Amino acid sequence: MSILVNNDTKVLVQGLTGKTGTFHTEQALAYHGTKMVGGVHPKKGGETWAGNVNGETAELPIFASVAEGREKTGANASVIYVPPAGAGAAIIEAIEAEVPLIVCITEGIPVMDMVKVKARLEKSNSRLVGPNCPGVLTPEECKIGIMPGNIFKKGSVGVVSRSGTLTYEAVFQTTNEGLGQTTAVGIGGDPVKGTEFIDILEMFLADEETESIIMIGEIGGSAEEEAAQFLLDEAKKGRSKPAAGFIAGRTAPPGRTMGHAGAVISGGKGGAEDKIEAMERAGIRISPSPARVGTTLVEAIKG
Repeated sequence: MSILVNNDTKVLVQGLTGKTGTFHTEQALAYHGTKMVGGVHPKKGGETWAGNVNGETAELPIFASVAEGREKTGANASVIYVPPAGAGAAIIEAIEAEVPLIVCITEGIPVMDMVKVKARLEKSNSRLVGPNCPGVLTPEECKIGIMPGNIFKKGSVGVVSRSGTLTYEAVFQTTNEGLGQTTAVGIGGDPVKGTEFIDILEMFLADEETESIIMIGEIGGSAEEEAAQFLLDEAKKGRSKPAAGFIAGRTAPPGRTMGHAGAVISGGKGGAEDKIEAMERAGIRISPSPARVGTTLVEAIKG
């Protein structure tokens, strides 16, 4: 099994006709035939997008709205490459079209736009992953976003991370360890986003094929501590899986944003040591460096 995406996922691309949307759609189509079913552009409805996939021309229809695209293709997911100024509205359009899974890659969306999105999201049945994230990938089935598919291997590890680059590192290492992955989810590093650690951890605990978990966090906010408490509570109910973790930004000075908009220690909260302590209490084995996440997970599995 997997979580969020699989062979049956049909994806609409909001922002398909831009340079970024075109490049990553070509990459997705080339990855085990990920079902990209169309693009959305309010001024280009009825036109056709043409891309280059493994040296051959691939074409997708462009629809004037997400609702039209969903109606005509049966799409059950959307990926957003719209620039920051319009990305919030693009997410809301997908919510209004009742798209079950929305993945927003865009970085730099104004916080107030995301506050509006969050309010709409809470009254809907849609799930948002992101923004400012690398996306979701289930090996050999479906790639939504910008993750490099060649490092993945179908297997047993569930990966969830706030950092795109460290997601790839965890995937690469678990592939080299022969473990492979069920699904990797980059939840993004912005302070206001759709899906949090707890949401994904719940799915991994419920997924029979996910035998172990890697959780990668970073300084800022309290999501890691909350996730650790969730795992601790679930373990008391007899529900747990071997887990390894890493916290980025251990040496960051207070008050300075590091990389992501949400990666800032403020008011004495959000520091690395508190997160590490909480995760260790929950039974997560902490890797001493990002280069040892894979071997740390192997150690956790062996007990």
